[in-house]
Order: sequence, then C-alpha cells, then structure tokens
Amino acid sequence: MKAIKQEVGVTEAEKARQVHAALQIAQGAAPDAALPILNGLIGLVRSDSGDQPIEVDEARSSAFLAICEVGKALHRGQPAGPLWAAAITATDRWLALVT
Repeated sequence: MKAIKQEVGVTEAEKARQVHAALQIAQGAAPDAALPILNGLIGLVRSDSGDQPIEVDEARSSAFLAICEVGKALHRGQPAGPLWAAAITATDRWLALVT
C-alpha cells in the first residue's frame, strides 16, 4: 500500500477516500498486517480539516471510533467481522458527506 498522505492541504474528501481504500485493503489482510494500516489512518481520521459542517465532523468521529474498535479487536485476537462492516459504513457516510 502506498504511503498515506497526511500533509496540510489534503481535502476532507481526499482523506475520506484514502481511509476508505485503506480499510478495504486492511480488511483483506491478516490481523498483524491490518493493524499497522489502521494505525496509519488515525492521523487522517482524527484531524480537523477546518470549518466543516457538524455533520461532517460527526461522520469523521464515527469513522474514527469504528476504526479504533476494529483495531482493539484485532489487537486482542477477537473476531472483527461485524466491526469491519461498521467501520466501512461509517467511512462511507463520511465520504458521502464530503463528495
């Protein structure tokens, strides 16, 4: 997977697209490979992109929390199937609001 952009000037839509693509890759990876991918997303999902509508901030926050839940489950060796779906759905909602 190519490096995830975290520089200033990346739009909210670009961040959401990068997160969505990375989640798709991580979901198909082994847990030990998926965890670093998820950790790399945190900066994109946590960062505030300026003056966004509250709906966008809430959607980004929901994606962040869902991704954290997947990471916790993988770290603990627990099943993450439904958690992946929740993370992707939350990211889809975020993406829909910014594109």
